[in-house]
Amino acid sequence: MAELLAVCNGGAGSADDAARDAALKTLRAGADVVEVTTGEGERDLGEALDAHPRRDVVVLGGDGSLHVAVAALHQRGELGSRVVGLIPMGTGNDFARGLGIPLDPEEAARVVLAGRPRPLDLLVDDEGGIVVNAVHLGVGAEASERATPLKPGLGKLAYAVGALLAGVRSTGWRLRVTVDGRTLTDRRLLMLGVGNGVTIGGGTPLTPEARPDDGMVDVVAALTTGPVRRLVYALRLRGGRHPELRDVVTARGRDVAVEGEPVPANADGELTGPAARRHWRVVPAAWRMFA
Repeated sequence: MAELLAVCNGGAGSADDAARDAALKTLRAGADVVEVTTGEGERDLGEALDAHPRRDVVVLGGDGSLHVAVAALHQRGELGSRVVGLIPMGTGNDFARGLGIPLDPEEAARVVLAGRPRPLDLLVDDEGGIVVNAVHLGVGAEASERATPLKPGLGKLAYAVGALLAGVRSTGWRLRVTVDGRTLTDRRLLMLGVGNGVTIGGGTPLTPEARPDDGMVDVVAALTTGPVRRLVYALRLRGGRHPELRDVVTARGRDVAVEGEPVPANADGELTGPAARRHWRVVPAAWRMFA
């Protein structure tokens, strides 16, 4: 019988006690499950991992909760020895969407019990940080910041409202972006997306052709800084047609570097303050997920 460590985050966006209990009941029907509840940080999770060193980890939460778990396992050098499962209970659940993991908690629990590990890539930065799904810089990060306090009342709609508030005011950032050592752009950007997964913000296809297991990352840079072009970009982005625009440039590679004006970033839903330099590289098949 499989041995699982079920990590519950009661602060996840749309977490529901009844849905969580139903998912745990399904897991317990086919596995030996130890349940732990952690806070937003990694300290509680680290203690749980120490106490149960041989168990695979099942996250009951959203993209942020998954990010925390994978980051902790990466720092501990345990990504190769523990498989990760995901029961989507966040607001956006973008990584689950991209992998085809059911958004219904009970159905997602059955995927975990099926026990089919899928190797997945990971983005790692120069400071040891990781990105599981996607990182985006510029107006998208500003939109996420504005959406955060709106999530409890608006749910997924908070992303759209945040994007509107940010998009009206932003004039962009002057950034030089290189992919595998080649300059993709050295101009003022509205938004830069670096996608291992496909969607952000609860289903917006930032990098529509990305695959999290191909050893590559997809890069999308929007040079759309004028008011009319910003609106066109926003409308196309919702449908995943923004790469067709003449002022959007794309690339695929294994190494992405950004430098220029300090710009905010959002990695897997976690906001970081403005920074002038960032660098990510792809680690192929760095971890495994039940999917």
